[in-house]
Amino acid sequence: MEKTTLKTEKWNVLISPCITEKAVGVSSLGNFYVFKVNGDANKIEIKKAVEDKYKVNVIQVRTVSIPRKKVRRGRVEGFKPGYKKAIIKLKEGQKIEMISQ
Repeated sequence: MEKTTLKTEKWNVLISPCITEKAVGVSSLGNFYVFKVNGDANKIEIKKAVEDKYKVNVIQVRTVSIPRKKVRRGRVEGFKPGYKKAIIKLKEGQKIEMISQ
């Protein structure tokens, strides 16, 4: 059986900006922005997607895979889905407007 790979396109690499307390704290340290991204995307694809969509220069991309978590509601057990997030560092003087997106 032949394994087919799903090619991640630039419009489905970035899922949403991650606006949490920790992400806002990281962005106040410098030109850092946090995005939820497709789990199959690599750093090169994430960099190209951010540069194409927001017209900025990306210096560095760091990725973190958040594992799924077990949840329980009474007797019923299940899982919250995991996701992948990317921490993007932009060139000095550039910024991304999150509100307008």
